Amino acid sequence: MNRSATSLACLLLVLIVQAVTVEPTNAQKPDTQEPQHGLETKLRPANRLAKETSPYLLQHARNPVDWHPWGQEALQLAKQQNKLIFLSIGYSSCHWCHVMEHESFEDAEVARFMNDHFICVKVDREERPDVDAIYMLAVQIMTRRGGWPLSVFLTPDAKPFFGGTYFPARDGDRPGSPGFLTVGQRVVSTWQSNADGIERTAEQVAKLIAEEMNSQEVPTTVPANLAKELLDDLTNTFDETYGGFGYAAGNPRIPKFPQSSTLAFLLDQADRGGNAAALKMLTKTADRMAMGGLLDHLGGGFHRYSVDRYWAIPHFEKMLYDNGQLASIYARLATLTGNVEYRRVVEEMMTFIERDMTDESGAFYAAMDADSEGEEGKFFRWKKEEWSQILGEKEAAWLAAIYAPGTPNFEDEFYVPQIDVPWPEVAQRAGLSLTELRARLDPLRIQLLHARSQRVPPMTDTKILTSWNGLMIRGMADAGRELKRPAYIERAATAAHFVMDNLWIEGRLMRTFTAGKASLNAYLDDYAFLANGLIALHEATGEKEWLQMAQQITEKQLELFWDEQQGGFFFTSADHEQLIVRGKLFHEGARPSGSAVAAENLIYLAKATGDDSYRDKAQRTVRSAARILSRSPAAAPRMVMAADRL
Repeated sequence: MNRSATSLACLLLVLIVQAVTVEPTNAQKPDTQEPQHGLETKLRPANRLAKETSPYLLQHARNPVDWHPWGQEALQLAKQQNKLIFLSIGYSSCHWCHVMEHESFEDAEVARFMNDHFICVKVDREERPDVDAIYMLAVQIMTRRGGWPLSVFLTPDAKPFFGGTYFPARDGDRPGSPGFLTVGQRVVSTWQSNADGIERTAEQVAKLIAEEMNSQEVPTTVPANLAKELLDDLTNTFDETYGGFGYAAGNPRIPKFPQSSTLAFLLDQADRGGNAAALKMLTKTADRMAMGGLLDHLGGGFHRYSVDRYWAIPHFEKMLYDNGQLASIYARLATLTGNVEYRRVVEEMMTFIERDMTDESGAFYAAMDADSEGEEGKFFRWKKEEWSQILGEKEAAWLAAIYAPGTPNFEDEFYVPQIDVPWPEVAQRAGLSLTELRARLDPLRIQLLHARSQRVPPMTDTKILTSWNGLMIRGMADAGRELKRPAYIERAATAAHFVMDNLWIEGRLMRTFTAGKASLNAYLDDYAFLANGLIALHEATGEKEWLQMAQQITEKQLELFWDEQQGGFFFTSADHEQLIVRGKLFHEGARPSGSAVAAENLIYLAKATGDDSYRDKAQRTVRSAARILSRSPAAAPRMVMAADRL
C-alpha cells in the first residue's frame, strides 16, 4: 500500500484530530457501561432503520439520530442537499459499538448536530462486507489502524476523507481521545471553509483504495518457496511460551486472535508435508487457546479473541465463523495426534452450537453478544462465593483450585474459568487419573452451566449468513468425519439443505436470511464458503449430491465474479450496485479470503470431476494474488496453501 499519502496531510492538519482507532482492551475500558434500552428509548419515535431486518440496525432504530440504511435513497439525498455523509459501521455483538451508541447516538445534543449537518448512514458490516471493506481500507490508509465501530466522513458522492473508529462523545470523556462532537464540528467547519480541499483529499483516498483493491500491475508469476517463506515468518513471530503469533515483547496487552487461516496452513504443512516445526507451533497454540479463557470451559466454544498475550481474558462475543474454522482444525488435530483433549474441545463446541447457535430450521446463527445487562462478560464471569452457593464449600474449593487459582483475573473482582497447566498435570495435582478427574469435574461443570443458564443471556444475532453457514457446515462435516460422529454430518447436511432451499433463489445465492426473508446479493465469500462446506459433505459421505451442488455453486460464481482479463474473482458480482470501486480481496483476517477458498474448491473439483478447466482457473486465481503473496505471504496463508497444492 502506498503509505506516503502526503496528499492527505492538508486535511489532517486542518482537522488536528488524532483518531483513536484500536479497540480498547479490558485495561482501557471506560467506566461507562452500555445500558439496557429502557422505557425512554422505547418511547422514542422509530427512524428508518425500523424497517430493516438486521438485528444490529434494529438496535439503532430508536436512536434520536436520523439514520438511513445504506442505499440509493441516502446517497441521492446527500447529493441533492450537498451534505456530507457520516457513515457508521458495526455489528450486533460489538461491545464498543454499544458504548458509542449510548454515549453519542443516544445523546440529544449530538444527535441534533448530526441530523443538522450530515446524512447519517448506519451499516451492518456482516450484511454489507463490500461497504465495510472499502471504508475500512480508507481508514487504514489515513490512520494505519482500523476496527469497529468504524466512523467515516464522506463527501456527498460517498468518497471518504476522514475517519476513525470509536470516539467518546465529548472532549475529556476519555484521556487522549477527541470527542465525537468536536470531531464533527471541525469536519463541518472545514467543509464550509475548504470544500475543495476536502474533495481533493477524498479523490486521492479513493484512488489509493482503487489501487489497493484492484491493481492493474499484477505479477504474472507466483514466488517460489512460498510455504517455506511463510513458515520462516511464522517461526520468527511465534510466541514460544503461550502460542500464537505477533506477540510484542514487553507488551502483554496486545490482543491475540485465533488466526484460523494461519492455523489451517500449519495443519496442512504438518498433515500433508510432515513438517515437525509446523506441528509444534500448531499444537502449542491449540493447547494454550484451549487452556485459557478464550475457550468457554463451561458452555463450550471459543470467544472471539483474547485481550492479552496469555489467552486468559477474552473479548466475550462468540462468532460462528471462528468456531466453524476451529472445529475443522481441532478435529483433524485429534486424529493426527491422538490427543483426546482436542476431541473434547470439538465435542463441547458442537454441543454449544446445537444448544445456542442453531435455528429450529437447522441453520446457524451469526453471533452471541459480549454484553448482557449492560456489562461486558457478565454472563460468563464468576465470583467464588457463587460457586460455593451452587456446589457447597468443599466442591467449590476443589473446583476453584482447577479453574480459578490465585486472585481474580477479570476486573480485579471476577474469575473467567481457565486452567494454568495442561489437563494431565491438573489431574496429577489432584492425585487422580485423567478419567477420574473428568468423572468428578463434569457433574460440577453441569451444575454451574445450569446456574449460568438462569442468568440474563447475551443477545444472539439470529441472522443466517450464507458464507458463515458454509464455514460451520465445513466444520461440522469435518468433525463428523474425523471423530466418527455421524450426527455431526447429519447436522451439517440439514444446514446445507436449508441454505440451498432458502438462499439459492432463481439460480443464484442471497447473502442473508432474517425474519423469514432472504435478502441482499451474495458476495464471493458466500459462494466460495458454501461450496467449500458442500465439498466437506462430499468428503464425509461420498454422496454425489454434495459434489453436484458444489459444482453448481462454483459455476454460478465463475459467471458472476470471474475476471476474464486478469484472472481471479472480484468480491462483488458483475450486476452488484456500483460502489466507488469494484475490487478483489485477498487479505485474510478472522476469516479466509473468498479468493483463497475458491482456489481450494477449484483444485478439489478438478480432481473430483476430471475437468482440467477448474485447475486452470485455480492457477489463475492464485496468480491474481501474486502481488500480496510477493509482499507478505503471512497476510494470505490460505492462498499460500492453494499455491502449495498446485
